[in-house]
Amino acid sequence: MDEIDKKILNILQKEFPLVEQPFRVVAEKCGISEDETISRVQKMKDEGIIRRIGAVFDGNKLGRVSTLCAARVPEEKIDSFVQIVNANKNVTHNYRRNNEYNIWFTVSAATAEELEAFLTEVKEKTGVTDILNMQAVRTFKIDASFDL
Repeated sequence: MDEIDKKILNILQKEFPLVEQPFRVVAEKCGISEDETISRVQKMKDEGIIRRIGAVFDGNKLGRVSTLCAARVPEEKIDSFVQIVNANKNVTHNYRRNNEYNIWFTVSAATAEELEAFLTEVKEKTGVTDILNMQAVRTFKIDASFDL
């Protein structure tokens, strides 16, 4: 990764242009062509340096509810449990932890009732009933960008 790649990454993280041809604007700021910019971004994506390019929305300000859940899932049920959780389009991510509560996931929903219905459905379909629903009481946000 050279200095131009680093400059591209800084722009994509903090000031992605909301215009018809955003990579042309990025290219101009980097002093390279639009084609080269797109090629560099694709290469960084192929290498796993860039996982995704997309907006991050504040669900609460959009009227949605969300929660972090921790589930105690028996080893033999982990694959099926994760498959059922991931099937819901409102699950933003999940991960396995080395803990008695070994599967953690976040989910967002339009209403608290929809959220509860999802958790009830997961319990019914998986037989896993020990799921902690840890809705945030206070929000702390950190800047998850990296100055390269």
